[in-house]
Amino acid sequence: MPAILDLKNLEKTFVGRNDVRVDAVRDFSLSVQENEFVSLVGPSGCGKSTLLRIIAGLLPCDSGKVIYRGNDVTKPDKRLGMVFQNYSLLPWKTVIDNIALGLEFGGMKLSARRAIALDFLRLIHMERFAQSRPYELSGGMQQRVAIARALANDPDVILMDEPFGALDAYTRIILQRELLQIWERKRKTILFVTHSVDEAVYLADRIVVIKAGRLEREIPVNFPRPRARDDPRYGQATAAVLELLWQGSGEIWSGEGDL
Repeated sequence: MPAILDLKNLEKTFVGRNDVRVDAVRDFSLSVQENEFVSLVGPSGCGKSTLLRIIAGLLPCDSGKVIYRGNDVTKPDKRLGMVFQNYSLLPWKTVIDNIALGLEFGGMKLSARRAIALDFLRLIHMERFAQSRPYELSGGMQQRVAIARALANDPDVILMDEPFGALDAYTRIILQRELLQIWERKRKTILFVTHSVDEAVYLADRIVVIKAGRLEREIPVNFPRPRARDDPRYGQATAAVLELLWQGSGEIWSGEGDL
């Protein structure tokens, strides 16, 4: 079966002060199947977020190609939805209008886009907050709204850049469960950047380990969901990813920031 997304030999270098070069993405190739959930894991600064922005068409690569359903991606495409860590909600708009924002940009009439947005509010169990403003919501609720906004545009692929990184541990676990429920109902393809090995093992069909901008290894997670953290297979998968991350590393993996 053809891949929905093909990354072919991607390269991206940034040039900073004093002409210092940072090779953020190096000869990166990956194929992603339709409806697959893939987690991208790696140390801080390894290029995960840069890679996601290239896939989304938000950042040009220096060489290589991003191919979506057989066509090159050179600019943002509504079929490739993006969810950021910082929510990116408009503070002056209500929750329902934030969810409907992409539909508004697409020229859809007010009544039609609000009807669609309300359906997604029900999906995330937040319909009673339709007229609230973002500042009235908790961080976890704001992230639910950001996910619903991405889904409302009906993308084929959802690109998620450390979406739960700013949340407390309990809220993070709750949203992991809710994200899997949404993914199982909507059957989207998801690429999910995370610093958390535990999160990657809990969520993904496949974990892609990235080091210094390169694809180090792909690790399939073959046991069924929902995954219990006390399952020996869970521990084995976690240990395998951590071992790859620690190999050749002379520093503590901080989990802070990213390119």
